[in-house]
Amino acid sequence: MSLPHAILTALLEKPSSGLELTRRFDKSIGYFWSATHQQIYRELGKLEAEGLIRALPSEQPARGQKKSYGVLPAGRAELARWTAAAQDPKPQRDVLLLRLRAAAVVGTAGLAADLRRHLELHRRQLAEYREIEKRDFPPGRDAPQDRLRHLVLRAGIDLETFWTRWLTHALAEFAELPDTD
Repeated sequence: MSLPHAILTALLEKPSSGLELTRRFDKSIGYFWSATHQQIYRELGKLEAEGLIRALPSEQPARGQKKSYGVLPAGRAELARWTAAAQDPKPQRDVLLLRLRAAAVVGTAGLAADLRRHLELHRRQLAEYREIEKRDFPPGRDAPQDRLRHLVLRAGIDLETFWTRWLTHALAEFAELPDTD
């Protein structure tokens, strides 16, 4: 049930049309909670039907005009309830780790090349996160909202740092194994 809460969060930060919301999602929340444009539009309809959001009045005629949405008090209350509720961590599911485990019984052919590819992808993501940090969180920007947003970004930076270190280590291990590429 987290997608509705991600949408409520984004709309509380800034009322938006569906298109604006999907674009913002791609640039922020989407880094840690992905959703397709279809899923977002479908969820907007459900949230509106449940009375958690509403289409904002438009200054222009509605025909052909994109609807912007705002969060109603019931939506804010739902988001506050969800934020305060205890949740257990979800079990880790990672295809790459499963593939490594399978390689122990069927061989490692092709896997080192994919590890190198993953390493490059994680390095790029880490560089992107560091650029966002540099741009959006300069020294002295420490309002409570900024500190919490920065904390989320730091989680991404720390995860990408973990993956780049782990993949570097894994590739070193692969270099010592027989029959690796």
